[in-house]
Amino acid sequence: MKTITGLLSLLLLAGCNGSKAHEQQRSIKAPWDEWYFTFSTPKALPAQVTLVKLLDTDGYGYVFRTIDQPQGKSVGTWSQYIGKGYSPFNKAKSPPQIIKFCWDSIIDKKVYETTLFFSQDTQHKMVSSEPDWANPKETYYFRYMVIGLAPEGKVRVWLQNNGNPNLLLASTQITTVSGNKLVMCKNVTKHPDGYVYYGETPEFIKDKKYPYGSW
Repeated sequence: MKTITGLLSLLLLAGCNGSKAHEQQRSIKAPWDEWYFTFSTPKALPAQVTLVKLLDTDGYGYVFRTIDQPQGKSVGTWSQYIGKGYSPFNKAKSPPQIIKFCWDSIIDKKVYETTLFFSQDTQHKMVSSEPDWANPKETYYFRYMVIGLAPEGKVRVWLQNNGNPNLLLASTQITTVSGNKLVMCKNVTKHPDGYVYYGETPEFIKDKKYPYGSW
């Protein structure tokens, strides 16, 4: 496991867009052309994703620098229906093996580096289907992933669930580091001069106790 983990990390750090790692190939035939991932934050607790690297089950590596940024309205705890579905930027051809990304937690005033390792259960769920809740004559595929970014560097991952509450991907291995433990994300930030609260954040957090909810 350590060897595989190390190799995947090296592949992601190398970050060649469209490169293929035959040694780690475990292809899963997808019935769709693309799947999508979007980010969400709680209401008025902002974060900004700056760099994403992804390795899919066909062994292809992707690098994302233009990223569909987090949006969300959850208050106190995560809503069961967060996520936007399609994204013009955050997409890949086959289900993910690993996603590694850098993000500025503006509410925490620090940079985080998060790594997500996905189980085969998640990969197989993403290529499964059922009748669409809004139109049973259409087919729904579980290809819309949501990544939640909350205070204290807390990260959760779901699949949108065909009109039902999101499916929490509890089997995903999530590792988040900051400070001197940053590797890929060292010196990666959109706020090199520091963080300033803006918009509705100052009023929203007034008289509330950090981390402003249970995430």
